[in-house]
Amino acid sequence: MTERSGSDPISTKRQRIADLAARMPETPLTTLAHHIDHAWLKEAYRQTRKSGATGVDGQTAADYAADLDANLADLLERAKSGRYRAPPVRRTYIPKGDGSKVRPLGIPTFEDKVLQRAVAMVLESVYEQDFYDCSYGFRPGRSAHDALHATREALMAMGGGWVLSLDISSYYDSIDHRLLQDVVRQRVRDGVLTRLIGKWLKAGVMEDGQWRSADAGTPQGGIVSPALANVFLHEVLDSWFEETVTPRMHGRAQLVRYADDAVLLFEREDDARRVLRVIYDRFAKYGLTVHPEKTRLVKFTRPPRAADGSKPHSGTFDLLGFTHYWRRSRRGNWIIDRKTAKDRYARTLKALNQCCRANRHRPVREQWRTLCRKLEGHYRYFGVPGNRRQLSAVWSATHRRWCYWLNRRSQRGRMPWDRFHQLLERYPLPPPRLLARHRA
Repeated sequence: MTERSGSDPISTKRQRIADLAARMPETPLTTLAHHIDHAWLKEAYRQTRKSGATGVDGQTAADYAADLDANLADLLERAKSGRYRAPPVRRTYIPKGDGSKVRPLGIPTFEDKVLQRAVAMVLESVYEQDFYDCSYGFRPGRSAHDALHATREALMAMGGGWVLSLDISSYYDSIDHRLLQDVVRQRVRDGVLTRLIGKWLKAGVMEDGQWRSADAGTPQGGIVSPALANVFLHEVLDSWFEETVTPRMHGRAQLVRYADDAVLLFEREDDARRVLRVIYDRFAKYGLTVHPEKTRLVKFTRPPRAADGSKPHSGTFDLLGFTHYWRRSRRGNWIIDRKTAKDRYARTLKALNQCCRANRHRPVREQWRTLCRKLEGHYRYFGVPGNRRQLSAVWSATHRRWCYWLNRRSQRGRMPWDRFHQLLERYPLPPPRLLARHRA
């Protein structure tokens, strides 16, 4: 790489790491930490979200920024000398799925987030040279929609096939620390970086004022956790599938993975069943469990012509909040379409109902702005071709929920439909729309 005058020094350093990793694909890299200097930490600070929740020390981003350069200099010295002590993460919980369960999150301190970001920048520069095209989660320039597009295109090219929808039980909470560190050391053997990663894995959790150790897992909420989880699954699944499984298949096969959500696509049933028989042992070798009930093998071939004239049926599968199914195009051809999965649709309606209920006593204009933001966010993700009907259903349900909770504010402030429609003339909710950036 030829360095340009005035180029971003951090980008130049990251490119140097990437070039080194590309030149030495099979060699552990032992000298990486020297790239992390004051400027690198300052860039990590810039990339760290400032509005996030605070960790166990209660320090905010504003507190840290009050004496930023001195704080970063001290952080750099402690990280390089080995004196840095990773604080435990603060345990909190968020609703999971339909809301009947919760997902644990671990919130690091702000300073810890900055240092994790700095290390994640190094890991990304290295592993982007190793990762396969089948991986889409937490990678620059890649998104969930890219994974969905790749899935659709692969199945269309095969003319349909067999889909192995993979579910890993409690993946982030189950990663074995020793095995993870062994996998990292296959590629990154810099003492400063491996020591920091070990400290984060052993930092433990603070909950209700009590500290407890973490024997396994990478806490969801940490900055470096997605990078480490991606590295681990690259070894457990991606490399195995691309280097061992695919060459042994009789037909076409393709993997699409976004973080711990993955589908394995096969042209032939016998190939799919061979992989299904061995995949449990493959994951068990690395201390992971493939969920026996949620992992499904689906026949996803083009629907056959029904002899009795009835509407033919074919299997469906879910990926990243979308249900994939076959339908006829306007020209009469079978195509793969996507719609909001039932569980995600129900979760969205529940969240909108809770929003309307919680904010019903606030000024109408504030309620309207909040609902607009939520609907626009929903459209940005679910606004893909073929999903307009489900978007419209969410839009209509939001009107009903808003009217219902406005009507319950008080006996005097009743909100019948005719009055509600007058209110909508002043505060219209954004209508459903498909976003052009989503590929068909």
